[in-house]
Amino acid sequence: MSKKHVAQPLTGKSVLTLIRDNSVPIMFILICAVCIPLSGFSPAYLINELMTRLGRNAFLILSLLIPIMAGMGLNFGMTLGAMAGELALIFVTDWQIWGIPGIILAMIVSIPFSIVLGLFCGQMMNMARGREMITSYIISFFMNGVYQLIVLFMMGSIIPIMHASVKLPRGYGIRNTTSLLNMRQSLDNALAINIGGVKIPVLTLIIIALLCLFLVWFRKTKLGQDMRAVGQDMDVARDAGIKVDRTRMIAIVMSTVFAGFGMIIYLQNMGNMATYSAHTQIGMFSIAALLVGGASVEKASIGNVFLGVLLFHTMFIVAPTAGTIITGDSMIGEYFRVFISYGVITVALVMYETKKRKAKSRIGQELARAQKEADAQ
Repeated sequence: MSKKHVAQPLTGKSVLTLIRDNSVPIMFILICAVCIPLSGFSPAYLINELMTRLGRNAFLILSLLIPIMAGMGLNFGMTLGAMAGELALIFVTDWQIWGIPGIILAMIVSIPFSIVLGLFCGQMMNMARGREMITSYIISFFMNGVYQLIVLFMMGSIIPIMHASVKLPRGYGIRNTTSLLNMRQSLDNALAINIGGVKIPVLTLIIIALLCLFLVWFRKTKLGQDMRAVGQDMDVARDAGIKVDRTRMIAIVMSTVFAGFGMIIYLQNMGNMATYSAHTQIGMFSIAALLVGGASVEKASIGNVFLGVLLFHTMFIVAPTAGTIITGDSMIGEYFRVFISYGVITVALVMYETKKRKAKSRIGQELARAQKEADAQ
């Protein structure tokens, strides 16, 4: 007869391990627990804001999961996909195609831009193996300069732009703000329902759910299994006949394409686009939200995405008001949430590196002990 599994009671050591492994989410839960009552916001207002931000940000954050699965860490290069989405929206705005057709066309137009940028980023990251995160971070700065060159000087002079309302008064270059009012919340309002004063963007949530289902299915495919093998050990994967560099590049290209789609969903919710700066912080905030949800550099799940959105953006909503009430200065809350968004990335990366070194040290000690025992025999 097979023995039934009996749940072991939590000991003091296991509780400490649980707290240490989930320290970032626990920290944010405590911050939100303190700030929510101080802010004075009603539950309906908070839920409505969270639902809006969930629809706005979840797709972007989900685009980070594939490179993590492939062992490439946190893809700061998702900013390149955001740039591709912005370029597509500029063209669609100039063509005056609005609403859901404009959003679909922008997604289609963004794909070739995203693929080219993803191939470039993937190639660079393969050349800097083991330093993928810092490489993708610097690449995003480099490509930001190229993006600004294209948008500020080439559009209207070399690249045809028809409507004067899109261009700067000098006749070339795109205005600082690109209006998307005619497609504002087109996805969010389609099939939307209102429950107790809370607007639920059903179509946007369906699109996010489809990406979640795709990611679950993709993990089970041959390519998904190859990515997981590469993520676990590149040398073993290469010995098994997997084309490691090609697999890693596909992961970055897929992430970049999804990030482009996510940026279009994000900007249609906002209703306008800061042409030269909308993408600059999107990677940092998306990665911070994922880490807040309990993800690490080498492991992340769909659950981490949604928990991260809820905790990170709850803090974003309540921190300014709570900071104003505590200190009497409205700027404190703004500084606090920006400080937290960068700080959580630092803390998570330091904890990951510390845990990694401890694991290596433990393995080394075990190997040394085994070798000593073997020599004694």
